[in-house]
Amino acid sequence: MAPSPAVLVLLSLLSCGVTQDTESHLPPPPPRGCGPSVEPWYQVLCDLESVWGVVLETVACGGALTALLLALVLANRLRFLPEPERRCGVGPLVLLLAGTVGLFGLSFAFLVGRGEALCVVRRGLWGPLFALCFSCLLAQALRLRRLAVGKRSPNGGSLTGLAVGLSLVQGVISAEWLVLTVLREGHAACDYLPLDFTLACGYALGLLLVAAGMSLGVVLCGGGGDGGGGGRSEMVRRRWRCNAVWLFLSCLASLLLWAAWLGCYLYNDLVATSPLHRGRPDWDEPALAVALVTEGWVLLLFHAIPEAHLCLRQEPQCSAASSQDFYDTPNQSSSQLQDQAYEDNERQAQRSPFADNQAFSVEEHSAAVRSGAYHNGLTGPRQGLAFRSHVYQPTEMALLMNSGSIPTAPPNLTGRQLW
Repeated sequence: MAPSPAVLVLLSLLSCGVTQDTESHLPPPPPRGCGPSVEPWYQVLCDLESVWGVVLETVACGGALTALLLALVLANRLRFLPEPERRCGVGPLVLLLAGTVGLFGLSFAFLVGRGEALCVVRRGLWGPLFALCFSCLLAQALRLRRLAVGKRSPNGGSLTGLAVGLSLVQGVISAEWLVLTVLREGHAACDYLPLDFTLACGYALGLLLVAAGMSLGVVLCGGGGDGGGGGRSEMVRRRWRCNAVWLFLSCLASLLLWAAWLGCYLYNDLVATSPLHRGRPDWDEPALAVALVTEGWVLLLFHAIPEAHLCLRQEPQCSAASSQDFYDTPNQSSSQLQDQAYEDNERQAQRSPFADNQAFSVEEHSAAVRSGAYHNGLTGPRQGLAFRSHVYQPTEMALLMNSGSIPTAPPNLTGRQLW
């Protein structure tokens, strides 16, 4: 008995419904570039269809490697820096490079999805890492301010301890914010207001403003003091002004970047709470990741690399004796210089083993021996002038000429006119 057409239609409809239900429960296929074992949270790191995640990850890795290599170079070349003024800046610079590596690493926490542990890491490390970097800039500004006025800078250990102490204040602020909102009030770690997030980082922004003001003072007026010494003070100011210029550029670029990301972040909060939009836009956390990577490269390009170059470059070598002679020579009187030059020429003439004209000198000696003296009509021979020839002649004539008085020719008679 053949089935009726109505039964076949019903069976086909049932099979299509079951197939659609099973397909709806299947997970979506992974994007191109990611394997099936990659969690959806981390697919932005390998998704080739949205290239910005891969590009940002590459830039962050490149910045971290650059900071590590620069720190190794500074550590290896530290023993070749004899000047304490340059050695004291290596400690805060290495600490700044460590904070920069932390910024690049924290950017990965904003690239992946939202989780309880990741939100704790974001809220707990954002402010302290920025405070560590900005406190290193403040320590460098304090060092350059003292060096520009001719004073002695604190050593590298003191500046590093100052930077760590200033950054610990921001760590306490972030820890208290987490404890109050998560443990005491029972909110989720990812449930926080953007305004609270920005207010918690106000201390780090204050450190940046102070560092910018101090570095600008060194650039414009050399530290704000006379320093004494006149020209020497001006020379000292010029020596450290280049470091202060790069430090101010780094602070200025950081301020502009902070103004940009704070504006975008707070505007994003206004868009999310408006009645026309529900939920937060998708570019919220990627914008924070871009801000972290950009700030890391700003610190590298505008402060760390120029400061390392100025610290490790070789100064022109000049001995103290030569510089002292160069500056002391004009202070001597002209008569002393003439006497000294005359004595040097006389010693050189006495040490000279050869004569100007060897053949003429031998004839002169023979004529002097035959004549006995030069009769020039003057009261007597000219004293104090050395004989013209000092040829080494191991003969009786040389012994006779060197043992007796040396006759001289009159100034108006030269050459063979005597004979």
